[in-house]
Amino acid sequence: MANQPSFRLGYIDWLRGLACLLMFQTHCYDAWLMPVARNSTFGMWSQLGGTFPAPLFLFLAGVSLAITFERRLEKGLAAGEIAKATVLRGAQLFGLALLFRVQEFALSFRYAPWSDLLRVDILNTIAVSIILIGVFFWLVMGGKRRERMRFELAASAAFVVAAIVLLTPLLWTRWRPSFLPWPIESYINGVHNLGEPQAWLFPIFPWTAFAFAGLTFGCLWKSDNGQRSHVFALLVLGGTGLLVVYAGKFFDALRFQIYPVYDFWHTSPNFFLIRLGLLLLIVTLAYVWCRWGLGQWGFSPVIQLGNTSLLVYWVHIEFVYGRFRILPHHSQTVAGASRGLLTIILAMLALSLARTNWKRFNWHRPTCERRSRIATGRA
Repeated sequence: MANQPSFRLGYIDWLRGLACLLMFQTHCYDAWLMPVARNSTFGMWSQLGGTFPAPLFLFLAGVSLAITFERRLEKGLAAGEIAKATVLRGAQLFGLALLFRVQEFALSFRYAPWSDLLRVDILNTIAVSIILIGVFFWLVMGGKRRERMRFELAASAAFVVAAIVLLTPLLWTRWRPSFLPWPIESYINGVHNLGEPQAWLFPIFPWTAFAFAGLTFGCLWKSDNGQRSHVFALLVLGGTGLLVVYAGKFFDALRFQIYPVYDFWHTSPNFFLIRLGLLLLIVTLAYVWCRWGLGQWGFSPVIQLGNTSLLVYWVHIEFVYGRFRILPHHSQTVAGASRGLLTIILAMLALSLARTNWKRFNWHRPTCERRSRIATGRA
């Protein structure tokens, strides 16, 4: 097993890599399967697996921010400084999300409508979630002592999760903020310019709730009890995941509903509970696999993909859906699409390794050049 500091980051990167693999299979089968195969049981399960990558990315963003907050507070930074750095990081990512949309529009020029430039995709939502968490951290922490950080952040973040999830069905139907321009309203309910919310977009309601749920989990995981007994914490985490899943199923089975319009697959709090419970189970299994299993023995392709998740997300879209797609759309059998999926995985792994080695080379090069100047008397 890797050393402890590396391990703590390793299982998060492993989960990011898992999200990348699930994303690859979802996009590849969605883009390349012929209609008959898309409507088969296999096609249905491949798309069901596609309900996890976006929640995983958002959840892990929240977990990573909880760890970052803890470390920066340990260094003595003020809450305002930490919040500012977090908001700036989110703003940078938001700029990259807009750049990605410009790239997609340019590569699809004359085919894509201009409104695609303002589409609320998963990168946009992750960026906005980071910004909101930065502001939330500043509001909650203020001048409070570090010792109270974990509990207050976790409790407040859990309240935000509940508020987002419970308001989502209403903001998609009866309480739609139609008075706002559609590019702004789209960040609330994914309406885009189509007159009604679209299920294929990633608005704040409900998606940002996964990021705040990750923040809650991260704060509790870093608590004294969580760090003192990892085995007990794992049992609690796995048990909580099961309870949350069954709670979602129980509430969905009730004959009466409190919402005038009930859409289980898109806006229902019950579907959110089921996905959140499954996420907790996945995190539990990933932690076990990375700590006591083979998750970090030698080279891990999954962790490698997780280290460069933004890059492989950015590039693979073009080779699956874009102008440089490697297979024609909606033309493949399951076997043909699977071969294409394997090609994408290997290509993205090679790209990830190239990126990591390039960064490592550039990181060490100044030191090597300085040593050379010292050896030749030019320093």
